[in-house]
Amino acid sequence: MKSALQMLLVIPVLRYDAGAVDSAREKMMELLQDFPVIIQLPVQWGDQDALGHVNNVVFFRWWESSRIAYAERIDLLGTGRTGRFGTVLASMTCDFRKQVVYPDNVLIGARIGRVGNSSLHIQHRLVSEQLNAVAAEAVSVMVSFDFEQQCSCRISDEIRAAVCVLEPGRIIDGLSS
Repeated sequence: MKSALQMLLVIPVLRYDAGAVDSAREKMMELLQDFPVIIQLPVQWGDQDALGHVNNVVFFRWWESSRIAYAERIDLLGTGRTGRFGTVLASMTCDFRKQVVYPDNVLIGARIGRVGNSSLHIQHRLVSEQLNAVAAEAVSVMVSFDFEQQCSCRISDEIRAAVCVLEPGRIIDGLSS
């Protein structure tokens, strides 16, 4: 009879097909090729709801992580920012395409879709590693805000220029390259 320790040490060996993994990763990157900022996050067991798929609230946290990663790249959060000016999230929309379940990893891309006078429309795309497909897409609308005057204000020329540097060659509504 085997001891409990001997039984615990029996680990099945899974076959690893490097070619299939590389091909799947390549397809995922193709789905995100026009997104200059891409983050990868693991799906946690606790992200699922009673229906056995990732709860919709989790997607909004993932969009936030993607949005912050993009904002950091263009200094939207302002390393030298005073307390007067900043940005606020004005709107968020999400289109769910496929269910995501544990275990999985997701890649989330972010890019600017439109620059208004005081707003940045950040497009997000979430690709599931297990599905090897787009599972959801979203748009975050960030508004440049004057906290002293309590009103929106123009997106600075520095931020506009930073978007052009991060996304060279892309035609972005509201920006001339």
